[in-house]
Amino acid sequence: MNAIKLIQYVFGYVRIELGSVGKVSMCKRIMKAETSSDGDVPFYKIGTFGKQPDAYITKQKFEEYRNTYSYPNKGDILISAAGTIGKTIVYDGEDAYYQDSNIVWIANDESIALNQYLLYCYQLQPWAVSTGGTIARLYNDNISRAKICVPSLEEQKRIISILNRFDNLCNDLTAGLPAEIEARQKQYEYYRDKLLSFKELQK
Repeated sequence: MNAIKLIQYVFGYVRIELGSVGKVSMCKRIMKAETSSDGDVPFYKIGTFGKQPDAYITKQKFEEYRNTYSYPNKGDILISAAGTIGKTIVYDGEDAYYQDSNIVWIANDESIALNQYLLYCYQLQPWAVSTGGTIARLYNDNISRAKICVPSLEEQKRIISILNRFDNLCNDLTAGLPAEIEARQKQYEYYRDKLLSFKELQK
């Protein structure tokens, strides 16, 4: 941690692997027999990730697994590791369970990188996807070894503030202003790329 902060102080940022931010984690495996078409707690599979659930587990099973095995904290960024590779959802803290290995997250205490900063970095992240099997997959090692540039927490907050404003502008504009929406989207992408690109300091 001290080494990271020292490099940030000297160079303005540090380039690190995501594995340095936190461990890639996933929920305990849920068997099909443990689910039903209606119930207490939604169970999201890769096909319903970010959509409406079509499977549920009991509250008892949810509490047992949440308290015994890995489970995301509110604000953690859930990542699709199959299907639509790299799709992200911010976990909102509501009771829900997620399909193991297909939906993962970095167990992040935000001491190095803020979750919201990671969310924007993931939008640019060229994930090393494994394509040798029947379907493309994003394995835990691919995520852990992916590198991002991380400035100080103060600079991360500044970047997040700017990108959030552009994101809000894009999402708040009505469908009746498509040209304005497109212009704002391009402006947002320009500033996102600029703010998340770090150049080596000249010696």
